[in-house]
Amino acid sequence: MDDTHRTLTTRSTLSAHTATRTVTGTTAIRELDADEARALLRRHRVGRLAYAWRDRVDIEPIHYVADVAGTIHARTSVGAKLLTLRHHPWVAFEVDEVRGLHEWRSVVAHGTVYELRADGTPHERAAYERALALLRTADPAALTPEDPTPWRTVLFRIAVHELRGRAAEPPAGAG
Repeated sequence: MDDTHRTLTTRSTLSAHTATRTVTGTTAIRELDADEARALLRRHRVGRLAYAWRDRVDIEPIHYVADVAGTIHARTSVGAKLLTLRHHPWVAFEVDEVRGLHEWRSVVAHGTVYELRADGTPHERAAYERALALLRTADPAALTPEDPTPWRTVLFRIAVHELRGRAAEPPAGAG
């Protein structure tokens, strides 16, 4: 096998899966480590939520905030997505950074959605208030009279069970 197409197998620090690093031409694909993946989640405010019900898979962009531990906090409106998530709360969530066709980073989180309640137990109310405070770091008007999306009244969090990331990068010295 020549240097233009090589595959190396390593152990991923993000999950129990075997990670593959592929080098093709001038682009190297590598696994992100756990710190890199969490940092990418924290840098952004729009991601894609994928969820399924029976034979249909949907993916929708949503605003979110990730905390230091990697838990994802978001909000939505009452509707088909929320109804589906209440019955089938297992999701995937993806965030990308794209600088070019062969230079990008992508993180996929798999986890469970938990709806947060302002009127629940003291523990539930505290989780709701924490999520709202985090969401207001991205949009200070969230759930205020000045809210630009006032119909998004339902807060939820995604408890991340698996976090994996990949990056496409030119090799050192490539221009």
